[in-house]
Amino acid sequence: MTLKTTLIDVQELAALAPADVLIVDCRFELMAPGTGERDVGKGERDYRDGHIPGAVYASLDTDLSDLARKAQGLGRHPLPLEAAFSEVLSRWAWHEGMQVVCYDAANGSLAAARLWWLLRLAGIRDVAVLDGGYQAWVAAGMPVESGDVHREPRPVSVYFDAEQYLVEHDLLRNDPARVLLDARAAPRYRGEVEPIDPVGGHVPGALNRPFAENLREDGRFKQADVLRQEFQALLGAHASSDVVHMCGSGVTACHNLLAMEHAGLGGSRLYAPSWSGWVSDASRPVAKGSEPG
Repeated sequence: MTLKTTLIDVQELAALAPADVLIVDCRFELMAPGTGERDVGKGERDYRDGHIPGAVYASLDTDLSDLARKAQGLGRHPLPLEAAFSEVLSRWAWHEGMQVVCYDAANGSLAAARLWWLLRLAGIRDVAVLDGGYQAWVAAGMPVESGDVHREPRPVSVYFDAEQYLVEHDLLRNDPARVLLDARAAPRYRGEVEPIDPVGGHVPGALNRPFAENLREDGRFKQADVLRQEFQALLGAHASSDVVHMCGSGVTACHNLLAMEHAGLGGSRLYAPSWSGWVSDASRPVAKGSEPG
């Protein structure tokens, strides 16, 4: 079996033996996250109503983030600690050498891309996002099941590669060797609207690459060569390793990371606190409008 490392399509996933794959449903609604065990978010309710057979559920808030660290200026979705993420992988019974497939709704695979990136951060490369998401699976007439899936836990211990992300805000200032790409929609980037964070605009010097531009009209990713041309047009003479991605809270930025990797442009990094972390200190500068580029 050739393991996939960026995207996987419905037919490829359907062909995998259940014992060879860990499938993770990452559906999550930012505006309907739920408040706890008795009030689960819309994404988890959708999962329980119907999901790909064998899929476990990942909550953006509790499995892929550590919301207790928000007060540290790390943004709305701070990275989980290594020990906590190890416990999540243990609960899912992940083991080395298995294919991991994460999926989301067809609105861009946002939390799925976050999980894809977190696994790579932990040194796990055999992970792919389902192209087109859950809707593509259902549209293909594939089976679904309801309820929760529980796997027999096994010991897991992972460590993050600190070279793949930034948390220090000051490292973004005045560095002509770095390309900062903001994955938020253009009106938010320009500061025309801001529905979530207290301040609108962007980090001075950041360029805008809305994550939605990675997708075709059917919700699937554009061809790798098309994505490569589009990102190279933004980068100019810069190498892909010069790129640092950001968004509102370090989630949709992972979509651009995935798109670049799929396009053969590896080595970029994530500014994990992103805009919500940047504006946690009112003394940091804020830009409005568009940047030349």
